[in-house]
Amino acid sequence: MAESPLLNVSFSNQSENKSNLTSCPDLNDWWEIVYYLVPKYINAICVIGMLGNLLVLIVYSLCKDPLKTAEIYLMNLAVADFIFLTCLPFWAENVRNKFNWPFGNFFCRSTSASVRLNMYTSIYLLVAVSMDRYLTFVHTLTHGRIRSKTMAKGICLLTWFFGILVSIPIFTFRTVKHFPQWNISACILDFPDPLWATAERLVFSTVGFALPSIAIIFFNFSTIRSLQEHTRERRALRTQYCKNHKDTKATRLIFLVVLMFLLCWTPFHLFTFLDVLFQMEVVKGCFWEELLNFGEQFSSTLAITNSCINPIIYVFAGKYFRQKASEVFSQFFPCVFFFELGISQREDFNMFPAKISIK
Repeated sequence: MAESPLLNVSFSNQSENKSNLTSCPDLNDWWEIVYYLVPKYINAICVIGMLGNLLVLIVYSLCKDPLKTAEIYLMNLAVADFIFLTCLPFWAENVRNKFNWPFGNFFCRSTSASVRLNMYTSIYLLVAVSMDRYLTFVHTLTHGRIRSKTMAKGICLLTWFFGILVSIPIFTFRTVKHFPQWNISACILDFPDPLWATAERLVFSTVGFALPSIAIIFFNFSTIRSLQEHTRERRALRTQYCKNHKDTKATRLIFLVVLMFLLCWTPFHLFTFLDVLFQMEVVKGCFWEELLNFGEQFSSTLAITNSCINPIIYVFAGKYFRQKASEVFSQFFPCVFFFELGISQREDFNMFPAKISIK
């Protein structure tokens, strides 16, 4: 079974024997398309994503105003995506080289661990920012202490620590192993026992996606329901409309970030779970083997896309992020950036004279 750049496939004697016993159709022409298109796509995503997330980091780092609670989470999310994107050129070359890893054992381990670190930190940072919105609108009167910036920084620190902790097995068991039957030296997860691989993927699918996704969906649906219930009240209390309007705009931006994350990552985790069923022989045959091989490749590329989407969302849907960007870059390019990014904010300044910020 070919290895996806994101999925930790462990080549075992059992899986090799199963492949040898089953005569599957020759799909080399289709794999040549994968070898040609996927690396180009990954490199394009890498360039766009690194530039976009670098923009986000520059804006949040150089903005004069202190970061708000949600911005702390979003900045850490940009850091996680940036680290992840720096690993992609290695995997693009790996796919182009037909999964023959040319970079040595250390880069095999370090890039794989960095990829896993991004997966865990990203989704749990989205849990944190979704919870922040939930507390803002559902528990408005009691959310103050929990939503403090000190608490947000502590949650981010714990998230990074947890991500590093769960990445240690990947760093430990990743290795470059030669497969004479395919004449390649692949960067794989080489667990002592095949059951370890199955257990690791089940934990990854459950702890790394299913449980945090349930939390994200709960927080966001609760927030949406609360927003709907209070729409009439906000319209009636015009004195508080400005603040609520700003919170609602910020919340819509976060909803969009969460939605795109789930859309991009759900197919990947679905194929991860199906691969577990295949290794356990719950599903068998050439159809499932080839479906998983190709499905893992293309679901991986979809998941990779998410790392460059967030900056695009901020620019096109984040009105207050554009304001911050105009403030930062107008210091260096006062005419161009203020005109392009700032002029669209003038109506908002007239409507809402108070300082606009994401809560």
